[in-house]
Amino acid sequence: MPVATPIDVTEDQLELVEYDADGLVPAIVQEQGTGDVLMMAWMNAETLRMSLAEGRTVFWSRSRQEVWRKGDTSGDRQFVRAASYDCDGDTLLFVVEQEGKGACHTGQRSCFFRSFG
Repeated sequence: MPVATPIDVTEDQLELVEYDADGLVPAIVQEQGTGDVLMMAWMNAETLRMSLAEGRTVFWSRSRQEVWRKGDTSGDRQFVRAASYDCDGDTLLFVVEQEGKGACHTGQRSCFFRSFG
């Protein structure tokens, strides 16, 4: 069973994150080992701090307007192994150990299972 490992972060690093007008920033989730992109979801300042402190991904649900800890209902939890932000500070990247069937609510391993063409 994977273990949650908090990620050390400084206030200076958190201040570099650029949120949109709704106070959100996109967070890309990538699987450790395979490098597969599993999903993209939204974080606010609170859920970013929670994810780093808890070592599990925690997002903001725009549809439900509430905190959403990945896997609390499905069992498909994500344990954070690394976290970074891009050069502009407006996109986050989480490398995770994925537990369970996968990241997508459809039952697929990745939300990016459909291709154009």
